[in-house]
Amino acid sequence: MNAEIIAVGSELLLGQIANTNAQFISERLAEVGVNVFYHTSVGDNPARLEEVIKHAEERADLLIFTGGLGPTKDDLTKETIARSLGVSLSMDEEAMDSIRAYFEKVGRVMTPNNEKQALILEGSVPLKNDFGMAPGMVFQQSGKAYILLPGPPSEMRPMFSTYGVPAVMRLMKRKEVIHSRVLRFFGIGESQLEADLEELIDRQTNPTIAPLAGDGEVTLRLTAKHESKDVAETLLNELESEIRQTVGEYLYGYDQDSLEGVGFRLLKEKGLTLAAAESLTAGLFQSSLASIAGASSVLEGGVVCYQDSVKRNVLNVREETLKNYGAVSRECAIELAANVRTLFKSDIGISFTGVAGPEAQGDLPPGTVWIGIASGDEEPRAYKLTLAGSRNGNRSRTVKYGWHYLVKEYKA
Repeated sequence: MNAEIIAVGSELLLGQIANTNAQFISERLAEVGVNVFYHTSVGDNPARLEEVIKHAEERADLLIFTGGLGPTKDDLTKETIARSLGVSLSMDEEAMDSIRAYFEKVGRVMTPNNEKQALILEGSVPLKNDFGMAPGMVFQQSGKAYILLPGPPSEMRPMFSTYGVPAVMRLMKRKEVIHSRVLRFFGIGESQLEADLEELIDRQTNPTIAPLAGDGEVTLRLTAKHESKDVAETLLNELESEIRQTVGEYLYGYDQDSLEGVGFRLLKEKGLTLAAAESLTAGLFQSSLASIAGASSVLEGGVVCYQDSVKRNVLNVREETLKNYGAVSRECAIELAANVRTLFKSDIGISFTGVAGPEAQGDLPPGTVWIGIASGDEEPRAYKLTLAGSRNGNRSRTVKYGWHYLVKEYKA
């Protein structure tokens, strides 16, 4: 089955909002084996929407619409599709009852235009809106299927996941199980990962391998098809095992994992606490940890030591270290990590010092970074990075590398 996703709303074309709905729907469709060849955005204009519908019908079996189901005059998706298909609109009484109940609950008078939200295409199957008013719907005609969904992501996403995806699978008469797994990698580029796995990628059939780069990381989506979920899972396990043999050292997590989330879980499981000394990252590392619920079980505290005077007077970095090696050096990173650990009485101390850019610092080019880690009875370690990117891009990637080194040290 081939699909086209049509987003309706002039706000999309004006750049006021991003079309995240299409991305979400495409991901869900890929999981059940539906090909999406086109994303189309169109404004709140009936003539242009009808033109889009005609083009989409020529190249897709399934047309999925988002937006334009609300109560205002510019919400014309249902009316336009009904006219294009030659069908009428009818009232979905269950949705209407739900809308009336909402207004009674909040103590507001329901204006007549809200009744419009309960209209559906005659002969369609309604999709319940658990987080809003306007129902979605599935309609079939002349070998084509049409799914209408609300525009707000808070309504669209749960509706499509709970009711839309099962409806698509019924349309496909799907018997196979489509099972996916995302492997997350850090410390290796997309081109290198693909080169290392070239033989596996070239001979992929079932399961399939789809690489994707983003935000300094690389992911592989593995997708297996089989009537048995257990067999599909076994196929994925076998493929993952082959991938691990080649690039396993860069694999840190799965699916919705993040580096900071994995690092936090590892430290919490081992009962370890952490303190940070941050120069160029200026608190970004601690912020990434504090964004996770329960961070207080791991994070003791930290110091933003942007100036050398703070490195000396608060974190006791020796004057000779700063004079002989400079603030951006292996020696300074090690002292910062060891001393912040002592200051906060934590199990681990981590430090970040470097040149964010855009200008060089003396003879040190932008992107020169040192990360120090002190823990246990081991000698403190320091890792040098040579990054290339914008100022804030370098700072963000430095934080990721900090988590990367922590994950590598404590994953075993």
